Amino acid sequence: MEDYNKIIESLGVRFISAKNINILQPVTIENYYDVENVFIYVHKGEMSVGKDKEVVGESEILFVPGGKMVSLTYGSGQALSLSNDDFINNKEKFFQNNEKFSSLHEHDNVTMINFEAKVFDTVNFFASLDIPPFVIRNNNKLISLAKEIVREIYSDAPGKARIVKLETEYVVVELIRHILDQGLFVEQLATNSTYFKDPRLIDIFSYIKDHLNDDLSNKALANVANVSEDYVGQYFKMLTGINPQDYIEYQRMEMAVNMLRTTKKSIRDIGKEVGFKDTAYFCRRFKMMFGIPAGKMRRRESLMNV
Repeated sequence: MEDYNKIIESLGVRFISAKNINILQPVTIENYYDVENVFIYVHKGEMSVGKDKEVVGESEILFVPGGKMVSLTYGSGQALSLSNDDFINNKEKFFQNNEKFSSLHEHDNVTMINFEAKVFDTVNFFASLDIPPFVIRNNNKLISLAKEIVREIYSDAPGKARIVKLETEYVVVELIRHILDQGLFVEQLATNSTYFKDPRLIDIFSYIKDHLNDDLSNKALANVANVSEDYVGQYFKMLTGINPQDYIEYQRMEMAVNMLRTTKKSIRDIGKEVGFKDTAYFCRRFKMMFGIPAGKMRRRESLMNV
């Protein structure tokens, strides 16, 4: 249990967005993907997830870890099947923002919360576990938190940013407690605790975070960890379950998404700033990872309030 307390204490939690949505018509997003964790509470109607179409019913929660590509169906009944790209281009046909948090009788309704949870502000905790999306049932604490976060977001009350931050941290703790209480992903959690047993790995994570636009070859990482170049890839994968170059690309793309959301820099400049000298290669890899072009990721953010 002490290792889990260390994990929780090390987490940097950042609220990204929250919204209450009416589903105007059922839709399946075949290749849904986001760099951030997504917490979806079904207030009315239902959803389904994955190839097997596992149903998420009323008063149930779907949690999708950041970095997981998955098929998501919003709403009951016959759903139109779209790629992530096509959905973003037509989002207003399917989603309607509902600030009053009371679902219209004729529409299914969900609450969506996006957030980050990073170990030592460097490693995406839930993504690092490499766990699938999962459904949470009979958890009134998480439901209550979801409602409170959305109420605060839609309010004009003073201090709402502080409250939302605290409640998002509470959501993360409750998610981890749920995983432990239900005995889920025990092996992944045990592996994840190795982050705290070898400070050299934390040094590598920190170095990558601070040098995304620099040389991050295995040779450079080996110098940071003071191990051989031949061994560093094996060492990194042994402790994290992923090879270092895949992890680096994920971090670069995550930073690119953040810049697309928060700056007006060109895609070319963003690619260079996150370590891609070839803009065309950056765009190809971006679309391969997220299912949409970089330019449409920026458009996606402009539609977040739909």
